[in-house]
Amino acid sequence: MAPNKPHIVCLPAPLQGHISPMMKLAKLLHSRGFYITMILTEFDVARLATSLAAESPIQQGLNDFGFETIPDGLPPHNKRGVLDLPELANSIQGDETNKALKSVLMRLNASSHIPSISAIISDITMFFALGVGKELGIPMLGLCTTSACGMLGYLQYDELIKRGLFPLKDESCLTNGFLDTPIDWVPGLIKGTTMKHLPTFVRTMNIDDTMFNFLLATVRNSSTTEGLIFNTFYELEGEVLEEIKTKIPNLYAIGPLSLLCKQVIEQELLPLRSNFWKEDTNCIEWLDKRSPKSVIYVNYGSLAILTSDQLEEFAWGLANSKQPFLWVIRPGLVEEEFGAILNNKYREEIKGRGLISGWCPQEKVLQHPSIAVFLTHCGWNSTLESMSDGVPLICWPFFAEQQTNCLYACHEWRVGVEMEEGTVRRERVEEVVREMMEGEKGKELRRKAMEWKFKAEAATRPGGSSHSNFDKLVNYLM
Repeated sequence: MAPNKPHIVCLPAPLQGHISPMMKLAKLLHSRGFYITMILTEFDVARLATSLAAESPIQQGLNDFGFETIPDGLPPHNKRGVLDLPELANSIQGDETNKALKSVLMRLNASSHIPSISAIISDITMFFALGVGKELGIPMLGLCTTSACGMLGYLQYDELIKRGLFPLKDESCLTNGFLDTPIDWVPGLIKGTTMKHLPTFVRTMNIDDTMFNFLLATVRNSSTTEGLIFNTFYELEGEVLEEIKTKIPNLYAIGPLSLLCKQVIEQELLPLRSNFWKEDTNCIEWLDKRSPKSVIYVNYGSLAILTSDQLEEFAWGLANSKQPFLWVIRPGLVEEEFGAILNNKYREEIKGRGLISGWCPQEKVLQHPSIAVFLTHCGWNSTLESMSDGVPLICWPFFAEQQTNCLYACHEWRVGVEMEEGTVRRERVEEVVREMMEGEKGKELRRKAMEWKFKAEAATRPGGSSHSNFDKLVNYLM
């Protein structure tokens, strides 16, 4: 190990969709000669160790890549699911986590075996790290794991307060058309953006709402970092990025990270994985037996939760479409017992054309030639990975900035068709699936998705916008 290597500390937020892009960025920087320390919460390290067993990322002997842990402030019995996010948002900013991070950074800097820390790259939601970094004289850049359009939505939170649009006056605002109020004062947001397309933490009557104020603090603190890194590319979100630049000038759009990783020789990228659940690789063998562009892939991501009614409507909508499908039902997706819904009658109905999986290697699935369309919650990792592989979307946004991603996917990038958020009807599921698999709309969106795939590949090749921005980021960090 060269003692003069630049040393980057990577601090992801303790959520699946945040750890994955940070891990990719860390591996890319490591391939460029950086010493990396990844700091994860104790709870997440335990989850990763359980899911990966012998392949745990907390491995000894990795060359110039170390792991450290800090507490997240929550008790061990807390599930850290989507309903626990307000508790996590409060605890992660607490004294316990703050002191633990400072202690780890001081110990790393005092070590004679590793280089001194050059910079921290922190998930922007871990904004307490900014104060710790300043106290220790360590510069910090932020990784924004949302889309740029989602981030621009969060950047409107201050303005919503000023304009009297937040908090909502009463509960009727959720149903009386108030959410159709146009957001027409932001140059980077597309025409037709309304309150309902903004990240969903605005939908509350409580001015002290934990998540609204947590995200408000996140974007305010983002503007005081040394710069922001985005998992997107200029050809996709250039106008939005330019608008963000008016508030946060130093931006690096280096996505899609999954494609940028492909530009690095495989042997140079560490084989580190970051899944909270054990991957079921049998689904790839199942897909191998399907015809090209014949399968619907269904996955609602790592946080969304469905009611048993929603699950049942999705189940019979997919079954009644008579199309082959691969459906991921991860642990915790449904709060209630769902075994009765996916009963013997249902399994008999879908026999030979439907596969239900607990978790799967999503990037491999989306790259598989048999996949025709992705029914998704519109989380940013899923949306970008799908477009990177030329797969169009059926959009069923759940929360946060997924509504913004859905708006852009359907109306700006023209790769998706929207299924109304919330309520699910099996007739609508069947109708949309058939339209995407058999209709002209599906063909049109597939063509558009392939265009974005080629643009994403070009952006991440040497000379492309994202590849060049990554070079700039490396030079800055050096």
